[in-house]
Amino acid sequence: MRRRFRPSAGGTALLLRFGHILPVVLLVVSVVAYITAIGRYDRFLFAVPALAAATWRGRSTAAFGAAAMVASAVLAAGRDESFASVTLVNQIALATVTAASVWVSRLRQARERDLRQVRAVAETVQRVVLRPLPPRLGQVDLHLLYHASAEHARVGGDFYKALRVGPSVRLMIGDVQGRGLPAVEMAALLAGSFRENAYAAADLPELAARLERSIDRYTARTGDTSTVADRFATVLLAEIPDDAPVVRLLSLGHPPPLIQHGDTTRPVEFARHSPPLNLPGLNAPEHLVEEVPFAPGDRLLAFTDGITESRDAAGVFYPLEERLRDWHREPAELILSALREDLTAHSGGGPDDDMTAILVVRRPSVPTWDRTTPTPPVNLRHRAAADSAPARP
Repeated sequence: MRRRFRPSAGGTALLLRFGHILPVVLLVVSVVAYITAIGRYDRFLFAVPALAAATWRGRSTAAFGAAAMVASAVLAAGRDESFASVTLVNQIALATVTAASVWVSRLRQARERDLRQVRAVAETVQRVVLRPLPPRLGQVDLHLLYHASAEHARVGGDFYKALRVGPSVRLMIGDVQGRGLPAVEMAALLAGSFRENAYAAADLPELAARLERSIDRYTARTGDTSTVADRFATVLLAEIPDDAPVVRLLSLGHPPPLIQHGDTTRPVEFARHSPPLNLPGLNAPEHLVEEVPFAPGDRLLAFTDGITESRDAAGVFYPLEERLRDWHREPAELILSALREDLTAHSGGGPDDDMTAILVVRRPSVPTWDRTTPTPPVNLRHRAAADSAPARP
């Protein structure tokens, strides 16, 4: 596996740490500069409470303001000018700045509390709309990488879902045009529609048609209050039956997934892509399903274009197929964490688009009784041992 990189510390955290010490530094430098006769920098004391308001609480901001007032009075006492008049004006000005800074600090704290509540709601929305994939369904193991591009967002325009439907696993991954709350609205709609229709649809073409109809019903019901009608979504549908070493795929304008068999990695070649969902005038009368071999031990990587369209400083796209080929000997549970770190290194910080990847691994076949019983029954083990023992003369 290629050398992996860990993302560097966030710039926001660095700015917060710098903001905490800046009022202290400014207070000390202003006093020291004046005492050592470097210059009249005591005027910068007025900025001390204002800077403290950006990162400190109200009481701490008031303390910084009081310290600046004391320092100003002490420095004024040593100047060759009317102490009373100048000091009084400075003290009134500093008191005014301090009071305003305390008010700003408390207002900032209130906004931060509101933001924490909004984030808590967003996390709840994510758990409802985009639940984590189960680690195992039927004959496959599932691994997920999900990243929303919006800062502090937990849900973006990418969506996914995987369900156990009879003797098979049905999976969906998709990407809504655009970003922000309008994209989240459509992503939530399609995730819910898949969860409802995956059990009822006889095959993938019918499931795709049901997803399209769910968008039509939603836009008809909500009218102008919804932005769903103005957006389209690319979707990849997959079906992995238990009784056949294949995977059935239907692409609705979505990037083709990568299939990995041993040390061979290749994209799935579709004879025809159906148009994306909710793209007026391009709805196909029938959808074409691609069936490709998917034997035990094979891997399938489905992803959104936020991964393959990630660029480095020179504008080079991320070489996903090459990376997956290099990692073919690595354990499946490490692939997506390596992918996240490698993407961070490639883009020089972090992706600026939503990105989702689902790694599907077909587990080795097991005897029928082993699917429900973790170990062979005791009498079968004893019988097998007796049958394999050499006959006594």
